[in-house]
Amino acid sequence: MIKIGDITLDGNVLLAPMSGVTDLPFRQIVKNFGSPLLISEMIASRAMILQTRESLKKCQKDSSQYPMSVQLAGCEPSVMAEAARLNEELGADIIDINFGCPVKKVVNGFAGSALMKDEKLATQIMEAVVKAVKIPVTMKMRLGWNSENLNAPSLAKKAQDVGIKMLTVHGRTRCQMYNGSANWHAIANVKKAVSIPVIANGDIKSTQDAKNALEYSGADGVMIGRACYGKPWLISQINAELRNQNAIPTPAIYDQKHIVLNHFNKMIEHYGAQVGISLAKKHIGWYSSGLKGSAEFRAKINTLGTYGEGQQNTYKFDEAVEEIKSRIVDFYDSQI
Repeated sequence: MIKIGDITLDGNVLLAPMSGVTDLPFRQIVKNFGSPLLISEMIASRAMILQTRESLKKCQKDSSQYPMSVQLAGCEPSVMAEAARLNEELGADIIDINFGCPVKKVVNGFAGSALMKDEKLATQIMEAVVKAVKIPVTMKMRLGWNSENLNAPSLAKKAQDVGIKMLTVHGRTRCQMYNGSANWHAIANVKKAVSIPVIANGDIKSTQDAKNALEYSGADGVMIGRACYGKPWLISQINAELRNQNAIPTPAIYDQKHIVLNHFNKMIEHYGAQVGISLAKKHIGWYSSGLKGSAEFRAKINTLGTYGEGQQNTYKFDEAVEEIKSRIVDFYDSQI
């Protein structure tokens, strides 16, 4: 079991926060299968204190979302602290600080993994957030900025000293982005440096991967991201197998149909028809990948809910919602 402050997680396989993926509808679906921890999409701290519509959508939770962590990014200690306080008031159970995001837009704002280049500022941010809230604070990072600066163990020590309760380490540097292979062995250096829980992340797609990552890193748990695309049941499957419990089978096609429909309905409810259709298409594509006729199915779905010439003022998105549902039913029924 992993303890984050006074919160005990029921399992050590966690769902990674992923921008554009781990929104409320996806977290609800994953929670239905069983997940020890749910983490929001990354939220820019300044947008959070301005309480933009987008940031409030990202941190939204319901009664099933326990424990739920809200991940914040930013480079100003006072702004990060205020954003953390707001999320505590809104019901977050844990605050997670992002020092791992490698994308250019975030790094150029000196947030995400760019902060691994400035341990002093990173420490000030962590300390400010810890002092601002009563709930536990965690942190996610990479091995370092590049192969010449693998400073994750040093930053981990500073994190523990200021009160961070858990660390997640992606086994790549920022300069690697998502290229090459995650170095689970290097995460062991972080585990040796601290006594708080350490979670290994990167390239974990199966139970065997999870076992290898745990063995090589000595970590307390693993975090899985992209392997969950179209497989919201994967976290619960690997958790059960690591605990030598009865295997959880992949849902049958008939059940997958209802999972996809449920997910689609939740996205329409959460975002509205126009935005919900647009965002749901990638999930529908991931769910259907590898099934018979999936390429043709995805191509047709991708044409629905989009503007055609002269349609800007007349397109009926509610009708597109119903057509997409119908096509999902027909596609999965054709697999049986």
